[in-house]
Amino acid sequence: MAKSKESQLTRIQKQIQMLEAKQKALLSRKNDKALSQIVAIATKNEISADEIVNALTAPKRGRKPSAKKEKRVAVPPKYKNPNNPEQTWSGRGRTPLWVQALKDAGNLESATI
Repeated sequence: MAKSKESQLTRIQKQIQMLEAKQKALLSRKNDKALSQIVAIATKNEISADEIVNALTAPKRGRKPSAKKEKRVAVPPKYKNPNNPEQTWSGRGRTPLWVQALKDAGNLESATI
């Protein structure tokens, strides 16, 4: 039985190798067709191989090089929680619950710093 398993494995490995060779040949034919189309277009439009290489390696048009982002400056707080002076809010971003409660009560001006 051991030989039969080994022979089966050997046969399967040969089949895998044969299928991989067929796959490589099919991909090669597909690439050959695409390359022949590229060459035909380049020839028709008088584009040199160097121009094609430069176009492939050059940065994409329309995209601006990434500019360095400026560091964000902390905005000074405009409001302070009257019940907890450690809680402040600059007036930007998500509204804290204590600010919303003051707004609802009509007392937001009392928290202005």
